[in-house]
Amino acid sequence: MPGADAIQVEGLVVEVLPNKTYRVELANGHRLVGFVPGQARLNIIRFVLGAKVKLEMSPYDLSEGRIVGEA
Repeated sequence: MPGADAIQVEGLVVEVLPNKTYRVELANGHRLVGFVPGQARLNIIRFVLGAKVKLEMSPYDLSEGRIVGEA
């Protein structure tokens, strides 16, 4: 089952990148790349600078995460 061992965290959008990707800063100061999954991309979800978002991250790769919604 995908996402069963995913880590959920909250972060703040600090930079908007191309292709609906965002640079997100976590509360501990760690910065990573957050991307919008395909289904949300179809609904034209966009985030602005300073938006609080929820991320799902794999425990194996902590450099990127999937944005699952607003916090």
